[in-house]
Amino acid sequence: MNPSRFAVLAATLLAIPASAQAPTALPPVSAPADTVSVNGTGRVELTPDRAVFTVGVQTMAPSVAAAAQENNGRASAIIAALKRLGATDRQIRTSQVSIYPQQEQQAGRAPKIVGYQVSNSITVTHEDPAAVGKLLQAAVDAGANSVSGVGFAVSDPARGRDGALQAAFADARAKADVLARAAGRTVGRALTIVEGGAVRPPVPMQYEMKAMSRSADMPVEPGAEELSFTVSVVFELR
Repeated sequence: MNPSRFAVLAATLLAIPASAQAPTALPPVSAPADTVSVNGTGRVELTPDRAVFTVGVQTMAPSVAAAAQENNGRASAIIAALKRLGATDRQIRTSQVSIYPQQEQQAGRAPKIVGYQVSNSITVTHEDPAAVGKLLQAAVDAGANSVSGVGFAVSDPARGRDGALQAAFADARAKADVLARAAGRTVGRALTIVEGGAVRPPVPMQYEMKAMSRSADMPVEPGAEELSFTVSVVFELR
């Protein structure tokens, strides 16, 4: 080829504008997958294996020393009665001790102290809920004149965790299916799963007892404790 003609051809090609050249193909931009977010709840009932209760003794006397002496004797008797039924030092603790003056109001004059009230509260934690009735009655028979409450709990919530979490996921999937059908879609795979944890409603039994007489074992029923587990799930929509 004539060198001059080759030069002219090369110059012509270089002069072609970029807009006229073949376009470069770009990778397609994928849009975010359609999703549906739902919450699910799973519940399980467990028999409590731990009980907590508080018994106390209140005494009154004209002097602090007299009120405290009587209170100490009755509190010691209560602790001894609990131990005779198998409660250990680890399960028994003093939760409150208080001394309050008892005052008499007088018109136009400062209140007059007429005596003192001494209170001693003993909290017991026991791993056998079935024994609570005997322990409470023994404390009352030994001199307790106040019971502030009885509570039952499941010491290891993992006992029912696996089944409850599976039920929570199934609940979330069922909700997602309903929403997907309403939108004319179907549910795909789970993209994210977040556990919400367990919720344990308290199971309290409150008592207020004053000057109770001896009787059979106090009737106490632990019942069942319901644990609720929640999950939040994001499902793919197809």
